[in-house]
Amino acid sequence: MIVYDEIGSTLDVAHALAADGAPSGTLIIADAQTAGRGRMGRAWTSERGAGIWLTIVARPSDAEALDVLSLRVGIELAPALDAFAHDTVRLKWPNDLYVGDRKLGGILVEARWRDAVPEWVAIGVGINVRPPASEMRAAGLRSGVDRLAVLDAIVPKVVTATTRTAMLSDAEIRTFAARDVAIGRACTEPAVGVVQGIDARGSLLIEVASRTVAVRTGSLVIKEER
Repeated sequence: MIVYDEIGSTLDVAHALAADGAPSGTLIIADAQTAGRGRMGRAWTSERGAGIWLTIVARPSDAEALDVLSLRVGIELAPALDAFAHDTVRLKWPNDLYVGDRKLGGILVEARWRDAVPEWVAIGVGINVRPPASEMRAAGLRSGVDRLAVLDAIVPKVVTATTRTAMLSDAEIRTFAARDVAIGRACTEPAVGVVQGIDARGSLLIEVASRTVAVRTGSLVIKEER
């Protein structure tokens, strides 16, 4: 485990360490990040002491499993976080953790490849212990939560997710569905329709004009959240 008081991004450190041969399971934690990031280049607020900002290096052997890794990490993390949250932790495709209709955290998976083989993966996880004041739709954990206790609960779950192979199992799909913040709700992106859940390949299923389409890229925008 490598701990920083402040760093640009734990993801950047993870990639540098992995390029130098860091083994699978290497954990990087920061008390604050000055350049935290989310999907599609979005910034992620990482204030000092306000959350858990970490990245884990993995060296997966199954390229197929990378397609569903962010979902798989969320499926593993949500039950572990229930004990620290005000309510059941829910999931939003493709990489978000929610409490109610507010975002609690996010997962960002970045892979580096050699030819057609993944050489390493950096799995970034950001969880708000207290919601940032600048984010009106953010959630936090219960007041007084011990961040070390949260770390102890979630790090093994991330590692477990990295060891699983192949596409999502039926059990994983059922677990996601039980916590899915969007299922049955109208959405405007990545297509206009009604969310039906996910499939084994990690695709978002949307009912569009009486047919179901499977979407693998983009962001999910629920109609009421616009």
